[in-house]
Amino acid sequence: MRKYIVCALFLGSVAPAMGQQLQTSSMYDLQGVFHNPSTAGVRNSMAGVSYRTQWSGFSGSPRTATAFGSFAMPSLKIGIGGYVYNDKTGPTSRTGLQLAFAKHIPAGEGKFSLGIEARGQQYSLDRAKLTATLGADPAIGTAENRFVFDAGFGVSYTGKRLQLGASVSNLVQSKLGFYTGNLSTSEQARLYRHYFFHGSYKWNADESTTITPNFLVIYLPNAPTEFQGGVRVEHKELFFWGLSLRAKQSFMLSAGLHINKKFTIGYSFDIYSTPLSVFDKGANAHEMLMRYNFSK
Repeated sequence: MRKYIVCALFLGSVAPAMGQQLQTSSMYDLQGVFHNPSTAGVRNSMAGVSYRTQWSGFSGSPRTATAFGSFAMPSLKIGIGGYVYNDKTGPTSRTGLQLAFAKHIPAGEGKFSLGIEARGQQYSLDRAKLTATLGADPAIGTAENRFVFDAGFGVSYTGKRLQLGASVSNLVQSKLGFYTGNLSTSEQARLYRHYFFHGSYKWNADESTTITPNFLVIYLPNAPTEFQGGVRVEHKELFFWGLSLRAKQSFMLSAGLHINKKFTIGYSFDIYSTPLSVFDKGANAHEMLMRYNFSK
């Protein structure tokens, strides 16, 4: 069974838009410019790392390590940020860098932001593992590495309580170029545009408790639209807990601590219902996050 899982994961990563080609996170809103370059530096300057494992009971399951940062330059009314990551799934892996630049425009008590991103990604295949399972499939090609560039754009509004944003990644839709057959160019594997829509609202329930509902929508042409929504509750700016749902896939429990209002430690546990359920061994995900705020 494990060989079939590895093959499915591989085909989902290099075949025409049947699934996401960019990683996501159960705690995306704590990681700065993860899905929208215009959010660089909009709230504070921070940096951190995260590590995520999915379907942890299966050999070759996805594992993603990320280092991220977002920095404000108030005197210039701009923000910069980005992240580097390594995403490995069985015989395939992706290593990439995203750099973001945002221009902040004051708008009442909040700010309207425009952002652009530049992205470089190296895709790697372990052809020996794939050939043993798939045989001489022309989709595997003859090369084991491909490095491609792409770009993105985003807009957002951030106020004291409300944040709304939209962005698109992989604007250029660069070709991956692993395929060596004679199909038409439109059928060759490439990066596909990802559209993100997100929002959150911070509600002060009382003097010590803040409740923040949030949502994220990810849309790819010819692929199922993904919706993630949830709520995070913070107590006295010391610790938080949250509950989220990723529609038709999983629900997520998260918790964390704020130390001296600067250092944050967070953990998320995802329980899947599809394509594997909680009744299958290891059908879950774990994510750890550490983040440092340079200002309280």
